[in-house]
Amino acid sequence: MKLGVVKEADDEARVAIVPSSMRKLTKIGFEVLVESGAGHASHHLDSEYSEAGAIVTDRATALSADIVISIDMPELDGMREGQMLACVADPFRNPERVKAAMDANITLFSMDMIPRRLSRAQAMDVNSSQDNLAGYKAVLMGAAHLPKGIPMMTTSAGTVRPAKFVIMGSGVAGLQAIATAKRLGAIVYASDVRKSAAEQIESVGGRFIEVDGMDDFEDESGYAKPLTPEFIQKVNDTVCEVASDADVIVTTARIFGRPAPITVPANAVENFKAGAVVVDMNADVGGNCEITKVGEIFSTDNGVTIVGTPNLPGQLSSSASMLYSNNLTNFVTSIVKEGELTLDLEDDILVGAPEGSDFFVSGMGGVLICTGGKIHEKQTRLAEVVE
Repeated sequence: MKLGVVKEADDEARVAIVPSSMRKLTKIGFEVLVESGAGHASHHLDSEYSEAGAIVTDRATALSADIVISIDMPELDGMREGQMLACVADPFRNPERVKAAMDANITLFSMDMIPRRLSRAQAMDVNSSQDNLAGYKAVLMGAAHLPKGIPMMTTSAGTVRPAKFVIMGSGVAGLQAIATAKRLGAIVYASDVRKSAAEQIESVGGRFIEVDGMDDFEDESGYAKPLTPEFIQKVNDTVCEVASDADVIVTTARIFGRPAPITVPANAVENFKAGAVVVDMNADVGGNCEITKVGEIFSTDNGVTIVGTPNLPGQLSSSASMLYSNNLTNFVTSIVKEGELTLDLEDDILVGAPEGSDFFVSGMGGVLICTGGKIHEKQTRLAEVVE
């Protein structure tokens, strides 16, 4: 069996497999082909891969492997029918990628489609591993652009009051953001559309912002549901009022497969105080702040800094690559049976939980998106988008 690792695009500093994963991969029978330079941006030299047992080669050879591992989906021109590809395809937002894989007769695994509520899936959950780092980095970016200290400091010259952070959303990224801001010494307020999140927020040092009429707006997959316009307005008004005197606002709200919801309208930014910083973690999928500019950091007329840096995990490329590599190594290990890559169509990771299971989600499968030129039969929601 051959496993290929390709170099990502210039705007992606992560690599899909790091040298420390070689031992486990070679032990189960893989010959690992790594494109030269694939790990340079994440500080893994070709020599490290060679010493760990990989074969450093050109892109064409890496793309010819039985299974290709990447972060973003590569161009399929160099691949042949029947190969496997595991990456983050983001298929609902990029249905053309699914169509390309079907046309090329490539078996596509999209790791962002992992059925995250399954306990066995947690070791393969790239969403959680990368979101965790993103939440941490978002707080550091907010602190870096803030023109004041974070913790309370008592000096002979006077007392510096602690900074106030507001974290909008308390999923994996939000909880890490709360915990990081708290460790820096900030006073941290946090919101979520799930009332049940209050306990989680408080457990990591945050103060829960409750909104009248709040319920558990969560779908069967464990993701936030789309909300009514009326309730969104109510949440925005309540949370933005709390944020009006905040020093740093971090927005984390993301709806699976859809554009990010607006949680910070333009008129709310106008009421934020001068010197405040808004870090929009979802700039690349539409942004939570109405005036975010993807890839830009700018100041408004009233002195608020808006940070629209995309791909925050990529800002921590070494740690992010290591975690992603562990996730993907666990995944590919699970599909090797008796020394062969095997599609077990009874595997819940691949095809989703069966009907009748507590983890069954109608219209949603697992990470297996398409094989043999067809979308997997359980991916009916995705099929509607692609076709």
